[in-house]
Amino acid sequence: MAANIYLNELDHLIGEKYRMVRYADDFVILTASEADAEDALAEVRGWMASHQLELHPEKTRIVNETDDPNGFDFLGYTFKKGMRLVRKKSLMAMRDKIRLHTRRSQGVGITTVIDRLNPILRGWFNYFKHVKKGELRAMDGFVRRRLRSILRKYQKKGRGTGRNSQDHQQWTNAYFASMGLFTMVEAHAEASRPR
Repeated sequence: MAANIYLNELDHLIGEKYRMVRYADDFVILTASEADAEDALAEVRGWMASHQLELHPEKTRIVNETDDPNGFDFLGYTFKKGMRLVRKKSLMAMRDKIRLHTRRSQGVGITTVIDRLNPILRGWFNYFKHVKKGELRAMDGFVRRRLRSILRKYQKKGRGTGRNSQDHQQWTNAYFASMGLFTMVEAHAEASRPR
């Protein structure tokens, strides 16, 4: 909250010449050229120095996101070569959360597991629905593999990742859809339909 009030002056200063996107104390300034980016950075550095503040030395850089192979990270996304991707740290955090909710020894039925997962999946999708569709597809696949692994345990088939073809034939994607599992690719297709 304090960052929003304190940096409001910077918003107005930069907003007169460039487009600035800011959330709390994280921000990106969009410019038309590298020269404009250098000028904007110089203005920000000057403003920061006059307020006894410093820019983060590793996060502060000029990037042409269409050319730079690494792009830049902002608010959980990686912007690279004209694409929006899920930042690796955000992706790993989501996978860890899914792992927590899909442990094989929870003592609850698969329907309960799915019911607990769905709000988490829906929330993640609502935030990251603008990423490449392949990233949504990969997350759907990860969730189903975790669920297949639980089902393997229920049927005393031993440990497994749910990747083999027998598991896919026994517990198809349609099977999980019939159980009410939220699917990001389907939600993306629905959101993409013209209204």
